[in-house]
Amino acid sequence: MRIQDFFNSSQESMKKTLEKLKTELSTIRTGRANAAVLDQVKVEICGAFLPINQVAGINIPDARTIEVKPWDVSQLGSIEKAILKSDIGLLPVNDGKLIRLSIPTLTEERRKEIVKTIGKTAEDFKIAVRNERRILVDSIKKLEKSKDITEDDKKKFENEAQKITDLYVKQIDDVVFAKEKEIMKI
Repeated sequence: MRIQDFFNSSQESMKKTLEKLKTELSTIRTGRANAAVLDQVKVEICGAFLPINQVAGINIPDARTIEVKPWDVSQLGSIEKAILKSDIGLLPVNDGKLIRLSIPTLTEERRKEIVKTIGKTAEDFKIAVRNERRILVDSIKKLEKSKDITEDDKKKFENEAQKITDLYVKQIDDVVFAKEKEIMKI
């Protein structure tokens, strides 16, 4: 395997880690209506569990309200039950045609708890990126041991691996900073 293949594979894994973090952070409530908070909600229909966006339309009429309008009105009860069972912390209001979710304003204490949780989550994702670097560096060391690259090349490639890792860690920090800023904004 060529050295560039190792780098490409490692970078692809780091990129996926960053995207997974963005997806995970998008589901966190910030005190503003965001359809992504419903991404984890699965509705039971005929024994199958489907994502809520496959059984209903989701609208955001204002900054504090999410409306869930089922394609089939007979599914209102199932959707309401799924929202109640999920851990998103929102109470559905069923008016017979659609379900409204009111987003409560977050208290200062709750905002700080969320920011703390985000920090822990971010650290887990940074560890995943660093693990990718470790795998890459181990591959570089094996290439040097098998005399496929020189010791100077090994050091150069290790430095390049560290630069790539630093870049992704900084991107994680940037994403987390933006989310924390969004949460602390009143």
